[in-house]
Amino acid sequence: MTTTPDHPAAGPGRTAARYALVAVLTAACWFAWLGWDTQYRTDPVTGDVTGPYEAWQVVGCVVSLVAVAVLAVRALGGRRAVATVAVTFTAAWVATQAPRDESGLWLVGASLVLLGTAVGAGVVALVARARRRRTAGPSAPTRR
Repeated sequence: MTTTPDHPAAGPGRTAARYALVAVLTAACWFAWLGWDTQYRTDPVTGDVTGPYEAWQVVGCVVSLVAVAVLAVRALGGRRAVATVAVTFTAAWVATQAPRDESGLWLVGASLVLLGTAVGAGVVALVARARRRRTAGPSAPTRR
């Protein structure tokens, strides 16, 4: 059987369900907040082009992704959570961006999304671990 942080006797089906839930929620963060917006906006006065995302969309995506990462750390453990969130978010990004890319640079963007998401989820995992240690007391076992 597979061992997960809070459920040492969780079977393979429960573990797979946890991974699936984290993956679906992570992909939903991309598609709900950013994946649908493809329009750039041009300021008529200055001619500056902005977009395709508005600040509120990015903030909403980040806040949602932090919540998913916290849930993932609890369900899967730190390293597994970081890997699952980063790979799934990047895959969702690739699914919408690669088909539209005419420059061939989508792979560079995917690498940056993967790196940024992994770093962000890693920070969330470290904070969650530190909080868990602090609230559990000094005799709590360390989980990785």
